[in-house]
Amino acid sequence: MVSLPLTVGFDLDMTLIDSRPGIKANYQALSAETGVTIDADLAVSRLGPPLEDELANWFPADEVAAAADRYREIYPTYAITPTTALPGAREAIEAVRALGGRAMVVTAKYEPNAKLHLAHLGIDPDELIGGLWAEGKGQALLERGAQVYVGDHTGDVRGARAAKALSVGVTTGPCDADELRAAGADVILPDLTGFPAWLRTF
Repeated sequence: MVSLPLTVGFDLDMTLIDSRPGIKANYQALSAETGVTIDADLAVSRLGPPLEDELANWFPADEVAAAADRYREIYPTYAITPTTALPGAREAIEAVRALGGRAMVVTAKYEPNAKLHLAHLGIDPDELIGGLWAEGKGQALLERGAQVYVGDHTGDVRGARAAKALSVGVTTGPCDADELRAAGADVILPDLTGFPAWLRTF
């Protein structure tokens, strides 16, 4: 058992929540409004990196920033209600607290929209930090002394490594076990349902 205070970080999209239906609806609304074709199914199959990275596949470079602003503006209308908690999400947060620890969410998502997701689904971490990706997540984790970071993407593994934290990968997102392992994940779980039992052995 790690010496307390235990601090565990979690990614949001496809780690704690299945935001694909909501994000798909949001991309479809953005496409209808702008007249720009967006393959929403393809876009939601590769969630993880910053929004601007995805929009660059569909919009000219000089229109990406404005498209991102509009995407975030309409997001509460289309993306919150269809999104569900992934199996074990609430229990994973509770497991950290049961050991006297702090649970934080560190995500690339725009923080106000991330907050709406958590409130809607009744997931209540001790801290939420948005707008960070890969090694940027690592800086926030390091500053808060996180010993573990849980995520579904190789970028999350990079964030954990940058923070010198143990990387727990879950295969609920776009990256499979082999990809997560190759990126340097220390532990790989099929989903969060097994996380509380694993954490008790940490």
